[in-house]
Amino acid sequence: MGVVSCKKVVQSRNRLDEAGFPKKILWAWERPEDLEFLDPNQFGVAFLAQTLVLKGDEVVFSPRHQPLKVRPETKLIAVTRIESRKTTGAPSALSATQRAQLVERILKTLHFGNVAAIQIDFDAVTSEREFYRQLLTDLRQKLPDNVPLSMTALASFCVGDRWLNDLSVDEAVPMVFRMGADNGAIKSFLANGNDFREPICRRSYGIALDEPLDVKFDPSRRHYFFNVRSWSKEDVLALQQGTR
Repeated sequence: MGVVSCKKVVQSRNRLDEAGFPKKILWAWERPEDLEFLDPNQFGVAFLAQTLVLKGDEVVFSPRHQPLKVRPETKLIAVTRIESRKTTGAPSALSATQRAQLVERILKTLHFGNVAAIQIDFDAVTSEREFYRQLLTDLRQKLPDNVPLSMTALASFCVGDRWLNDLSVDEAVPMVFRMGADNGAIKSFLANGNDFREPICRRSYGIALDEPLDVKFDPSRRHYFFNVRSWSKEDVLALQQGTR
């Protein structure tokens, strides 16, 4: 992970902060979740709303199947998972028609109750980056100006790959878990006091409860927490007490 050359970066707004989103966000994936016990002043919820699979020139839609219970005041982020060749093994057209279908499907998640932000989870390979970039641009143009647009990001994108530096998003959440071959190098990089080189990655962290890190996290940033099981009161209490 050598030093990379820098080019001018236009700092984007952070609509999540503007909207008063809590600093702790629980990812609620495809499993039953009863989160009515959450304090909405301390926690928000980013829930998997749908999965969209790029197959040929089609977009295959799979909605959330599991129940999600939250208090009416809890701020929600609707997450769309996009899967493509990396998952399916089949090539995708990455056409303008396909991109328009994605935008239409993603915008519909705004109509779910309490949704106040959108997040995209797409592990785009190099050949898909320009398609992804345009997708985010199209989404930003169609979303109401005050609605935050978030994306997840492989941690490697945030420490040694500058393709994120002018995307139309309010944050890129570095997923500091399940990092594969980069796991040791990135954890060592962060444990030694280094920070993500990409500015848009310096607004949040993505952390898994089952992968503790020897890292001093910046408390001013938003923390997203992933759990391998349905959330319990005990899990959340541990987060509040700083034991996880």
